[in-house]
Amino acid sequence: MRLTVLGCSGSGPGPTSPASGYLVEAGDAHLVMDLGNGTFGAMQRHLDPWQLDGILFSHLHPDHCADFSALTVHRRYHPFPPHDPKEHRLPVHAPAEAPQRFANAYAASAAELAETDLDDVYDFRPLTDGATAELAGTTIHTRRVDHLCEAYGLRIEHNGRSIVYSGDTGACPALIELATGADTLLCEATWPHTTQFYDEPPPGVHLSGRQAGEHATAAGVGKLLLTHVAAWWNPDDILAEAKAAFDGPVELVRPDQAYDV
Repeated sequence: MRLTVLGCSGSGPGPTSPASGYLVEAGDAHLVMDLGNGTFGAMQRHLDPWQLDGILFSHLHPDHCADFSALTVHRRYHPFPPHDPKEHRLPVHAPAEAPQRFANAYAASAAELAETDLDDVYDFRPLTDGATAELAGTTIHTRRVDHLCEAYGLRIEHNGRSIVYSGDTGACPALIELATGADTLLCEATWPHTTQFYDEPPPGVHLSGRQAGEHATAAGVGKLLLTHVAAWWNPDDILAEAKAAFDGPVELVRPDQAYDV
């Protein structure tokens, strides 16, 4: 398996990175986890969008899904598609509200909302807590995590290897359970553990670097990759926190960087 970072800036695109988006290659499968602001352009540096076998959305905040509209334009209006997208609808695993939310974002005006339907080019499949699904030769496990909206951690398994993606979450047992024994944990670490605004992070929002390290330790993962650092925080401080809490390999991911799993 191979993980390529399309974007990793937390809460929105930053000066050096798009928002959240990750390409996973597993055997012959090409999957994307999240498609935030700016990631569709980045994806085209690494993969022809027509080669996508499926998309997984951890949740529906714009920094994780805003570029879905750009992909829709590509699938509906590209003049030279290699196949009819209406006969090869792209699987989209996402929270239950996704079809309506994405239609609302794509509609040209409020008057067209009721008539906007993206089912012609997508096969929407709702995520649920504790579910397992097969997608393009991979196995996907999902757990509901602790965020401000319906949000899921994702585990992709293929040929005995595993990647777990936290999505956005505060500290929660479900992420530890999902990540137990995983080869790689791609974990959000949005902010420092202590700042002038709080003595420890508020629950149910995001993880600190320290908390990401603690979750990796509790789950016994092989490697910790930190992502989703907000542009206004020092990433080196967050990396140091994680290293102090997890004694395995730890890295801050970078845009366009690839990691073998």
